[in-house]
Amino acid sequence: MTSVSASTSASASAFEYAPAPESRAIVDIAPSYGLFIDGEFTEAADGKVFKTVSPSTEEVLSEVAQAGADDIDRAVRAARKAFEKWSALPGAERAKYLFRIARIIQERSRELAVLETLDNGKPIRETRDADLPLVAAHFFYYAGWADKLDHAGFGRGGSTPRPLGVAGQIIPWNFPLLMLAWKIAPALATGNTVVLKPAETTPLSALFFADICRQAGLPKGVVNIVTGDGSTGAALVSHPGIDKVAFTGSTAVGKAIAREIAGTGKKATLELGGKGANIVFDDAPIDQAVEGIVTGIFFNQGQVCCAGSRLLVQESVQDELLDSLKRRLATLRVGDPLDKNTDLGAINSAEQLARITALADAGEAEGAERWSPACELPSSGYWFAPTLFTNVTQAHTIARDEIFGPVLSVLTFRTPEEAVAKANNTQYGLSAGIWTEKGSRILAVAGKLRAGVVWANTFNKFDPTSPFGGYKESGYGREGGRHGLEAYLDV
Repeated sequence: MTSVSASTSASASAFEYAPAPESRAIVDIAPSYGLFIDGEFTEAADGKVFKTVSPSTEEVLSEVAQAGADDIDRAVRAARKAFEKWSALPGAERAKYLFRIARIIQERSRELAVLETLDNGKPIRETRDADLPLVAAHFFYYAGWADKLDHAGFGRGGSTPRPLGVAGQIIPWNFPLLMLAWKIAPALATGNTVVLKPAETTPLSALFFADICRQAGLPKGVVNIVTGDGSTGAALVSHPGIDKVAFTGSTAVGKAIAREIAGTGKKATLELGGKGANIVFDDAPIDQAVEGIVTGIFFNQGQVCCAGSRLLVQESVQDELLDSLKRRLATLRVGDPLDKNTDLGAINSAEQLARITALADAGEAEGAERWSPACELPSSGYWFAPTLFTNVTQAHTIARDEIFGPVLSVLTFRTPEEAVAKANNTQYGLSAGIWTEKGSRILAVAGKLRAGVVWANTFNKFDPTSPFGGYKESGYGREGGRHGLEAYLDV
């Protein structure tokens, strides 16, 4: 199953890629999974279950337990009981478990990459070459911090930083295992215990991680995994035994969480939506910028909160850049995400595909000019061709709303001041990119952008040592780096 826009193009090469599928046999998916509470897999109290499907084929992968309020209570109680011993362990001892988890992730990385691709729909080369190395790196990084907390300057007035207690963590479906690592690794390093809820459409990698915790000998109750829909997450957030809430997801849900925990004393970090601006100046290296634009919006089918979904290009190079960008998009391969040649995989769910389609249609209806390369999409699964819009203004819906799909809106500017004004003209503030050969311009523009992360002559580069988070409706708090530790400490 493949869809190769380049092969149908008049400028296509004289050869085609041979299929290079990764084997599914490396992953053994059970027909059903329970909740992981207090070190054991268990059925939901009311016996409810739901199905998780592969977005590229609509095949049912497994049946998963739907946690209710009673299950959340069991998990929180298990985490509270485990907290007493886990938090009392010396940091060097906690580090040993984290190092062990990181090494097991490396050993099982091929298995986990295939699993993530099956359950999420993203290309295997992304899960294999980006997601899994970063997952292991986060556990290695925070393992190194576990015995250094007293010397990191967290304490006020000479006080010793202490763990908060039980962390309730809710992660999205776009980077299931990586978001798990972002949250669990710093929580455990600082002595907290965890109740984590993965997204309803991508629960499998979290359940496989539960098995890794057992394989690593992690004490029972330190990590608990509860699967379910939004009601499960709501029960977790509202449980009185939760001391800290960590959420990555939509701005609407983030606002609801903030309202729910207001006045309770619970700490929170919220990493929410984005509408990142990718700014290309007239002196930028065009070919390099085009690669960065493609990475910025088409990585993981654009289902990235910090995606560079708004391209701001200086008027004098607009035509040259768009011609080069369209030629590049005509070479992208859309199809079977398990094929190592695939550039764009499947959209995560029918619901997300419907949202992307509706917003793209709105862009066309409002007068923006739509373009996609010739692209034959697979007949089953959830697919959307790489798309760009020109003649876009700041008033267009596609320039304001987070689409969370492979859709790029192109706007123009004449001066750096105009670029900054347009980049900041959004309710979000998560990411931005700057493309120019002038270092002074990078520093001058970056300092004026209201974005948590600003990339220079690159995009979507992540490192466990670097903090990540946003401003305005992109949330508050930081994950990653030293900043990611403070969110789990009473300082």
